[in-house]
Amino acid sequence: MSNRSIIILPDDTPKLIFDAINNAKISLKIKMFIFSDPDLINSVIEAKKRGVKVQVMLNPARRDGEEENNLTRKTLENAGIEVKDSNPDFGITHEKSMVADEQTAFIKSLNWATKNLNLTRDYAIITSHKHEVEEVLAGFDNDWNRQKYEPDDNAHLIWCRGNGRERIARLIDGANHSLFVQNERYQDSVIIERLVRAAVRGVKVHVMALPPHSLKKDKLVEGVGGLRIMDDVGIKVHKIKHLKLHGKMLLADGNRAIIGSINLAPGSFDDRRELAIEIHDDEIIERLHKVVKHDWNNSVPLDLTDEGLLSDLQDRIEDAGDKLALG
Repeated sequence: MSNRSIIILPDDTPKLIFDAINNAKISLKIKMFIFSDPDLINSVIEAKKRGVKVQVMLNPARRDGEEENNLTRKTLENAGIEVKDSNPDFGITHEKSMVADEQTAFIKSLNWATKNLNLTRDYAIITSHKHEVEEVLAGFDNDWNRQKYEPDDNAHLIWCRGNGRERIARLIDGANHSLFVQNERYQDSVIIERLVRAAVRGVKVHVMALPPHSLKKDKLVEGVGGLRIMDDVGIKVHKIKHLKLHGKMLLADGNRAIIGSINLAPGSFDDRRELAIEIHDDEIIERLHKVVKHDWNNSVPLDLTDEGLLSDLQDRIEDAGDKLALG
């Protein structure tokens, strides 16, 4: 029977991810932005040893040139596992997915780094729905073979490049009374406009973000500008206490949600390989609603005044006040 389920970290353990790897009998197809957790590396190697066909696609470097997967790549290759760089047609492959035995797909916000298993707010959807698994497989195989795969708005899943901006905008536009949004970045003008319009028409919009000092220097203007625009129209912008936000999640009206790898930034929509899924399953939505309410109740407003920004950015980003035209 086809079904979907959710992993919410760090509340849950990554047991279901390990179970899928350890129980695979035929194949594992893994596409990952960062893959460094030693236990996951060992589990994948053990799958190879017992005869599972393992293919791993790794993003070769971050936008700033930092390479984080080299050691993992060498370790996997030394174990006889097929490893490829992700499709060079994309500036970055930020997708985090796995398909086990061509029957079960994992669509995730989390990297396979130890901190994302234990320390960050992250999400993964597990699906055995045939059409969804087939899309993840098609995305993997086309990227592996360096072929174009940009599904349109009729696709079941949410892809970048492809239908990502349109599908997320549609979810926001369809909200009638509430929106909870968790994301690291709010830089895409189309999505910011949609969130503003939702607030103007009376939707209660709750935005959870990282503090401005976490932004890269060259993204400071867009990132802070997006947060302040939302703040100016009365959207509540908070940061979670005692937990780092890494998940990318939107929950509309307590009955439908989008979860995946997509940051709300132009680069994610237009230049990166990203993957997300829209879900309506009652049990998943009910759990998500409890988690976002808990996170909101354990969050504090971001101080986006000139003084608050200068205090947050001081000694962290050089010339931040000048870049933001702060007094």
